[in-house]
Amino acid sequence: MATEAEEKVYNHYAHTDPCKDSRWTARECYEFMYGKPWKVVNDFYLDLVNGHSSLAELFGPKDDDDTVRSSDEYAPENSLPDDQSGRWARVTFKIIVSYHGEYFDGWQKQPGLNTVQGLVERSIGMFVDDRKAQQRKDKGLPVEGMSVVAGRTDKGVTALNQVCSFYTWRKDVSNEEIKHAINFEAPEKLRVVSVSQVSRAFHPNFCAKWRRYLYIFPFGEGDCREQTSEMDKGQRCWKSEISEDNPEEKTIDLPGEKDKLEGVKKPTSFTVRRVDQLLQHLQGKLLSYRMFARDTKASRNTGPPTECFLYHARAAEARIPCTNKDHATDGMKVMCIELVGNRFLRRMVRVLVATAVREAAAGSEEDVLLKLMEATCRRATAPPAPPDGLCLVDVGYSDFDPQKCFIH
Repeated sequence: MATEAEEKVYNHYAHTDPCKDSRWTARECYEFMYGKPWKVVNDFYLDLVNGHSSLAELFGPKDDDDTVRSSDEYAPENSLPDDQSGRWARVTFKIIVSYHGEYFDGWQKQPGLNTVQGLVERSIGMFVDDRKAQQRKDKGLPVEGMSVVAGRTDKGVTALNQVCSFYTWRKDVSNEEIKHAINFEAPEKLRVVSVSQVSRAFHPNFCAKWRRYLYIFPFGEGDCREQTSEMDKGQRCWKSEISEDNPEEKTIDLPGEKDKLEGVKKPTSFTVRRVDQLLQHLQGKLLSYRMFARDTKASRNTGPPTECFLYHARAAEARIPCTNKDHATDGMKVMCIELVGNRFLRRMVRVLVATAVREAAAGSEEDVLLKLMEATCRRATAPPAPPDGLCLVDVGYSDFDPQKCFIH
C-alpha cells in the first residue's frame, strides 16, 4: 500500500494573483525559452572566448576603453610578505581563464566528464613539487595540481574571466609556462587570459566581493523544425529538473493546449522594458533567493545561506553582430540581462531570468519578484532558462563601481 508521501503528486504551483490565468505553466516556459535560435548566441560567445570579439559590440562604444576591465587589477595583497619561510614559502598563482560552456560539463571535476577544473588541474600537474608528485604516485593517482575557483559554473555556461588559483613549492615555475600548458589542452575552447603571482592569502572565492553575469536572450524566430526539436529537449530537461530538485516527489505531465481554461488566451510576447522594471526592484537589497535556487541542500533552504545582495540588475535590448543571410545586416536582436551580486545560488541566475520573462509576459505587477520570494514552493518560479545564454563575465576584488556596468 502506497504511503501518503508516495501518493502526493505535484503538477503546478497555484498562483492566486489576478495574472494567474495568463501566466505560462512550467512546460510553456521551457517551450518558449528553448525554442529560440541559441546557436547565434553560442557562436558569439565562442568569438568572445577566443578574443575575436568584445562585449562592447553589443552595447556600442563607451567612454572608457573597456567598461569591464581585467580583474587582475583587483587582486588583493599582490605584494608578498617579508617572511618567505614555512607556509609562506610556497608560491600562489592566480589564473584567469575564458572558456565556452558548450564544450565542457561545467567547472567542477567529476569522474568521466570533461570539466574545466579537470583540464586545468591536469595541465598544472607538471608544476607540482616533487614531494606531492611522489605522494600521488604512491597512491596510484595521476600527478595533478589542485585549484580553487571564484565560482563554479554549470554545464553549458560560458565564462570570460573566471578566476582560479593553485600553489606549489617549486621556485622555477614561470607565468608563461603555466599559460602555455593550459592553452595547449583545449585550443579554441579554452583560453588563459592572464597568469600572475599573488600573495598566499589570496583566495579566488573568499576574497571576491562581487560577480558579474550576463544573460543573452535571442529574439530571432529561427527554423520551425529546429525549434520543435529544442522544445522537445526542453520538456525532457524540465522533467529532469523536477526530479533533481525534489527527488522524493512524483511528477506528471503538465496540462497541454487542450487542458487550458476555455476562453483564456495566454500572451506569447513580452517587452524588454518590462523585464528591466521587474529586475530593478531587486537592486540594493539583501534578500533570500531560496525560491530562485535549485538543487541546494536542505540545510541551506532558509536563513543567511540563501541571502544574496544584488548591486545591479538591469535589462536592455541589443544586437549581436551576425553575418547570417537570414538576419539583418545590423545583427540579431537580443535582450541582455546584467546581474552583479556578492554571491549567487545554484542556478539562481537562470531561474531569475526565466521568471522575469514569464512575469513580464503575464503583465504582473512590478514588485512580483519580491512577492515570489515569500512563496512556499519553488514551482512558484519558472524552471531554469537554457544555460546557452549565461556567461560569467568577471569577478571583482574591490568595491563594486556602478559606473562600470554595461546597462545603465
